[in-house]
Amino acid sequence: MTIDHLLAVVPVSDMDESGRWYSSLFGRAADNNPMPTLLEWQVRPGSWVQVFIDPDRAGSGLLNFAVDDLDGHLAEVASRGIGAEPIVDADKGVRLATLTDPDGNTLRLIGGFRVHY
Repeated sequence: MTIDHLLAVVPVSDMDESGRWYSSLFGRAADNNPMPTLLEWQVRPGSWVQVFIDPDRAGSGLLNFAVDDLDGHLAEVASRGIGAEPIVDADKGVRLATLTDPDGNTLRLIGGFRVHY
C-alpha cells in the first residue's frame, strides 16, 4: 500500500475570513478551490492543508509545521500581519512557536525538528 498524498483538514467557520488568514500565512492564494466550502494549499509535494467549513468543529484543529528557519518564518508571517506566541524551547534543541487562526485552530511552527533524536 502506498499513500500518495497527505491532506490535513482545518475546520473553520467563515471561509472568507479564513481564506484571507491562510493566504497571509502561506504568502499566496489557495492553490485549489474545488468547492465553495474548501480551499487547499500544497505545502510540500503530495502534502496539502485543506481549510474546510465545519462550524461544529471549528477551532479544534492542530497542525505542526517543521520549518528550516523558525526565526525567519516568524518574521515573514509577522510581515503579513500574523503574530505568534513567544518561542518555547522544548527539548534537544527543538523550538516551538504557536499561531492561532481566527477560529482558534492551533498551528505550531517547529524549529530544530529532525526525524531521529
